[in-house]
Amino acid sequence: MKQLMSLESEADLPGEAVLPGALSAALRAELVAFRRDLHMHPELGNQEFRTTAAIKARLEQAGLKPRVLAIGTGLICDIGEWDGERPMLALRADIDALPIPDTKSECAYRSTVPDRAHACGHDVHTTVVLGAGLVLAELHEQGLLPRPVRLLFQPAEEVLPGGAADAIECGVLEGVGRIVAVHCDPRVDAGRIGLRHGAITSACDRLEVSLDGPGGHTARPHLTTDLVTAAARVATDVPALVGRRVDSRSGLAVTWGRIETGHAPNVIPQHAELSGTVRCLDLETWRQAPDIVVAAIDEIANLHRAKSEITYVRGVPPVVNDPVVTDLLREAMTVRRGAEAVESTEQSLGGEDFSWYLEHVPGAMARLGVRTPGERTVRDLHQGDFDADESAITVGVEMFTAAALLDATQP
Repeated sequence: MKQLMSLESEADLPGEAVLPGALSAALRAELVAFRRDLHMHPELGNQEFRTTAAIKARLEQAGLKPRVLAIGTGLICDIGEWDGERPMLALRADIDALPIPDTKSECAYRSTVPDRAHACGHDVHTTVVLGAGLVLAELHEQGLLPRPVRLLFQPAEEVLPGGAADAIECGVLEGVGRIVAVHCDPRVDAGRIGLRHGAITSACDRLEVSLDGPGGHTARPHLTTDLVTAAARVATDVPALVGRRVDSRSGLAVTWGRIETGHAPNVIPQHAELSGTVRCLDLETWRQAPDIVVAAIDEIANLHRAKSEITYVRGVPPVVNDPVVTDLLREAMTVRRGAEAVESTEQSLGGEDFSWYLEHVPGAMARLGVRTPGERTVRDLHQGDFDADESAITVGVEMFTAAALLDATQP
């Protein structure tokens, strides 16, 4: 096997060198090239066939035996054999891209696929877990990996309710006792991570509302169901009403992204549509959210004599970091980069289907800094110009390999 780990001391790193697993310069360069290839060939959820094949080929090249999930994309790969007793640590990455154009103007590795882009950093997440797997495989060959580790490359994170649910049905958590992941954060400098005990993301559901009623001439609104007014009141009054029916600390919020009705200035339409999201900071309130939101919409619609049809699409619950697993990542990062490389992070209003795994096993997600130190411009997630400082790949690999070694010492 080609040497993937450096034989040089880790003393040049801020953290105290106590664990094996430093990356060689050759592996660092290979991982950057791998990430750029993924970035140039983004694939949407449940369509990640090329991505799955590329990951599988590299793992097989390392002498491993990856298994493609029964759903056709995504895969798992165990490093070492599970003994059926001591549970494994799983390293999870999401592999899908977004249906938006890559707008980076001067970038040799910009997307080659129209209206597709890795604008959420999943190419980075994938490369981090791949790199960690390659290093851990070499440690295993040397007898330095006391407990098996599972690599989990999950499809369709961006497709509600998330590919994690399908992956779980495929048995990816069998034998797993803990699970960890990273998510790119363009507001954190490369070389650092953000951690938080408890909820680190929010719940996110999708909402579609149709309003119907007799239309007519704008000269005689009293003979119609004024759906323009009804839609406007649903848009403004429902968020306010919902906010008064739960503890405000739960952060339950309805936000509309689309309102569509009418075609002429003097015609009251017969149909209106609204689309939006429901977000929530609190897991218990999220469980109640559909009943609360639907009741509020019906009340406002009935007030304006509009017939409402509501499609409430369950998304994902909050990612609630387990304190013990969070501290495992903190210790791993401290060993590799020093305590100053770990910062506290706030709970995000974004959703992440990593939360579905945490309904079954304890785990934690870290925010991986991808902003070039000193850069003032924030290239935000889900924007066409998003990019990452690629030194973050090495940071993620180092943290995951340290976490795997440290986890093996725990009961």
